[in-house]
Amino acid sequence: MISLNLPPFEIKIAERKGQKVVFDILRRRYVALKPEEWVRQHFINYLLNYKGYPAALLANEVTIEMGGVARRCDSVLYHQDGGRPRIIMEYKGPHVTITQAVFNQAAAYNSVLRADYLIVTNGLTHYCCMMDYANNSAAYLQDIPDFQELK
Repeated sequence: MISLNLPPFEIKIAERKGQKVVFDILRRRYVALKPEEWVRQHFINYLLNYKGYPAALLANEVTIEMGGVARRCDSVLYHQDGGRPRIIMEYKGPHVTITQAVFNQAAAYNSVLRADYLIVTNGLTHYCCMMDYANNSAAYLQDIPDFQELK
């Protein structure tokens, strides 16, 4: 796997049934090591160890229902008070360019969850926007906010 624009960490990789797997600290199990998963594990490590996000409020592969069809958000950060979604994160492999279609996917999930922030990353380029539902708009941030900076 390629180097990302995220801090390196001691990632646990193994082989199961001839397939490379990586340990997901949030799901507490090994999952298939695909390019998107490589990005997810690095980004979650970044949030936990550099941005102060509590693991207890984060979840990977969150199932939601959209128009009668089950879909999965890559990661969600929840509010401490009541578990309302605070951030939706959408990951792509490093070879995938972040396009409007990727933002549309995150926005579609957000039409159900109504999170305060959306993050989209391919591990090389990261975008974060803060939602303003009162004005039906979004403000793009310069950086991923520290947990304590979230509004």
